[in-house]
Amino acid sequence: MNKRQARLEHLNTSIKDQILVLDGAMGTMIQSYGLSEEDFRGDRFADHNFELKGNGEVLSLSQPHVIKEIHASFLAAGADVLETNTFSATAVAQADYGLEHLVEELNFESAKLAREACDEAEAKDPGRTCYVAGILGPTNRTASISPDVNDPAFRNVSFDDLRETYKIATLALVNGGADIIMVETIFDTLNAKAALFAIEEAYDELGFRLPIMISGTITDQSGRTLSGQTPEAFWNSVKHAAPFSIGLNCALGAKDMRGYIAELSRVAECYVSAHPNAGLPNEFGEYDETPEMMGDALEEFARAGIVNIVGGCCGTTPEHIREFAGRVKEVPPRDVPEIPKRLRLSGLEPFTAAAS
Repeated sequence: MNKRQARLEHLNTSIKDQILVLDGAMGTMIQSYGLSEEDFRGDRFADHNFELKGNGEVLSLSQPHVIKEIHASFLAAGADVLETNTFSATAVAQADYGLEHLVEELNFESAKLAREACDEAEAKDPGRTCYVAGILGPTNRTASISPDVNDPAFRNVSFDDLRETYKIATLALVNGGADIIMVETIFDTLNAKAALFAIEEAYDELGFRLPIMISGTITDQSGRTLSGQTPEAFWNSVKHAAPFSIGLNCALGAKDMRGYIAELSRVAECYVSAHPNAGLPNEFGEYDETPEMMGDALEEFARAGIVNIVGGCCGTTPEHIREFAGRVKEVPPRDVPEIPKRLRLSGLEPFTAAAS
């Protein structure tokens, strides 16, 4: 048995006994360094024709010590699972910076950095096991909705465009050391389906499978994804992938997310995750929910029995993660329910056929 297989066996055992803790926001931490355009470029991209400031993913190549330091800070705070610095490491997103040709390298090196940070944390505490979740982000385009109100049929990205770049990213993440693949911040279910299709293609090519985490985002108080689905309809759309977990992240603070997590907890026959923002951004683009405020909410999620995995998204720091880890440490995880077998379909709303 290799090291990754041993970690996955441990993952499948430990999640039955404890609530696992994801890390927090990579973007918030990068911003705290106050990096300049020159820092983002580093030596390698000094003469690149595009501005790179704001492209956090390129830092895995130009300032790898920064990314590894951020990973280490979340592990020190008690995170069990590190998310790779690959939220926008797709050809679709990197085209804005003229770096779409680096998708494979960005994902491989980012996974490698996260794995190194986990290995170092485990070496300091031999009884500890830390996991790397390879992140496939939503991209900055939507396959379901036209960006042109005058041409509803127009699309600026295709399913195959997404599938191709997601497959390259998935293979690189796995080869770089990922233990899990997470499709996250899903606002368009068609984008997610392209990612899930690509993951299966990659697993077929690799000859083995890793757990898949799926995390959507409810974009506002409508209780729907941007492409219009309720949480239950979203679950019906992606459950065929047999995910390790389903959940929600980003967009909302913990309290506003609570009802939607409870809905997923009721219908999902897998583990459930929640990693909310530290509230909604204020007029300065900053996040106001303190570790204690979020800790209160996530502890209530845990004690209500609706989560198996918790963490933080935008605005959450190592201090937040330390608070979450302490709050849920002694709380038993959600029991995965046995859901009656029915025909379950989805459009914008779920449909469940009556029992015969």
